[in-house]
Amino acid sequence: MMNGVVDLHIHSIFSCDGDFSPEELVRMAKEQGFRAIAIADHDTVEAYPQAVEIGLIHGIEVIPNIEITTVFDSREFHLMLPFVDWGSEAVNYIINKMENSRLEEARARVELLKKNGIKIDWDEVWEKCGQVPPLGVKIAQILLDKPESRENPLLAKYYDENGQPVAPYIFYQDYFAEGGLAYVPKRHISLEEVLSLAPLTGGVPVLSHPGAYFQRATKDDLIHLKNLGLQGVEVYTSYHSPTEVLFYKSLAEELDLVATAGSDFHGRIKPKVYFGLIRDGNYEMVEKLRQRKR
Repeated sequence: MMNGVVDLHIHSIFSCDGDFSPEELVRMAKEQGFRAIAIADHDTVEAYPQAVEIGLIHGIEVIPNIEITTVFDSREFHLMLPFVDWGSEAVNYIINKMENSRLEEARARVELLKKNGIKIDWDEVWEKCGQVPPLGVKIAQILLDKPESRENPLLAKYYDENGQPVAPYIFYQDYFAEGGLAYVPKRHISLEEVLSLAPLTGGVPVLSHPGAYFQRATKDDLIHLKNLGLQGVEVYTSYHSPTEVLFYKSLAEELDLVATAGSDFHGRIKPKVYFGLIRDGNYEMVEKLRQRKR
């Protein structure tokens, strides 16, 4: 049976920038008629095995997944591992390495913000993230949520009514992207290393949102990564325009990569990305990924 809507890229509260528990996500999936979802939290598998068990209770297949923050060709690339064995030593190694590098990066970002006249304290960031190393957009959200930040003329533009819903992302590009006042060079695990470890994780390597502004994956990139073990590419995603969908769909077919679909739903931090936004995913994608498992 190949029919049924799926979303292979959803984030939970364990992702540091997600708003919903695994149970809430499963309930939303059931309400909206999904057959399967994959909770792919940033650099953690804390949602498992709870998420799988909840899915069984409600009749929704929850495919274990993780989204790993990596570096490739001086760019930040995100790699998912659907069907990941959350208890494997390889996954534990990757997570520990990522936790340390993300923590160093976040602390350095906060210090640079303070040096540039922005009032923010590491302790408050750490507390509001539930003691999980925060990504840049989450730091921006915490900062902009502070009432006193509205009084800082340096931050006035982020409270403009038109840009408010995406203000954390605008802030990220202004301050944390390369050339920004709080830019910290990426020292995360390399994409090549994760691909080499992928067979030991049980997961099937799928490149998240290749057209995202911080990735801009080219055909040459995908050819190189395919040679290193990449098996799939996220074609249908909230990051892609219709033109980008066609571009990456064509490349997936040409390079024999499994085309997948995922909304990258988080909650409040991405107000325009609602649950169920991407409905191009079908269960055939799951079967194709399962066939690629090593």
